[in-house]
Amino acid sequence: MLHVAELVVAHGERCVLNGVSLVVQPGERVAVHGPSGCGKTTLLHAIAGLVHIDAGSIRLGRQDITHTRPHRRGVGLVFQDDQLFAHLNVADNVSYALRVHGAAKRERLIVAEEWLSRVGLSDFQHRHTASLSGGEAKRVALARTLAGGPNIVLLDEPLSGLDDELHDQLLGDLRGLFEQLGTTVVHVTHDRAEGAALCHRSIEFATLSDKVASRQT
Repeated sequence: MLHVAELVVAHGERCVLNGVSLVVQPGERVAVHGPSGCGKTTLLHAIAGLVHIDAGSIRLGRQDITHTRPHRRGVGLVFQDDQLFAHLNVADNVSYALRVHGAAKRERLIVAEEWLSRVGLSDFQHRHTASLSGGEAKRVALARTLAGGPNIVLLDEPLSGLDDELHDQLLGDLRGLFEQLGTTVVHVTHDRAEGAALCHRSIEFATLSDKVASRQT
C-alpha cells in the first residue's frame, strides 16, 4: 500500500504541494486529474524521491521511504517525455536498473528480451533509441520501468503526443498488462476518459490537499 501523508514540497517561496495525502491499495490503479501547474508531476517526483520533501511522509508497504534514495524505493516512474538513454541501445535501456545493481550481462539480456516481448517489441534489443517511433519509445520506457521490479508504477502523462489510433492501442495494452501483473499504479493525466479506462478510480488533485479541502468546507 502507498500512503502519502500531509506532504509539503516548496520551490523557493512557492508551495507546490501543500499538505497532500493519498492512499493507494496494493494492486489498485488510481488516476489523478488536475490543471497544468497544480503539482501533479511534483507529487509523482516526490514519491519517486526526485524532489526535496519539506514536510509529511511517504510509506510504501511497511517501509517509510520519505528520505530513501530513489533507486532503493521500489518505485518505477514513466516520464512524459520517455527519457531514454540515447547512448544505450534498447536492451540496455530496458535492463538499466539491473545493470546498476550489478547483474551479469546475460541476465540483463534475458530480462530485456522478456519485457520487450511483453510490450510487443520482440527483436528490438539491438535497435538504437533514435530509430524508434513515438509509440515504440513509450513501450521501451514502460518496459524499462517494469523490468526493475517496482512495487508501484507512476505514470506521468505517458500517452501524450500520440495520434488517436496509437493512443487507444497503447491504452488497451497498458490496461491488459497491468491487470495481468496486478500492478499498483498512480496515473497522472489530463484525459479523464483515459484515466477511467485505465484505472479503478479517479481523483481530483485539489482534493488531495487537506489544507485545500478544509478551506472549501
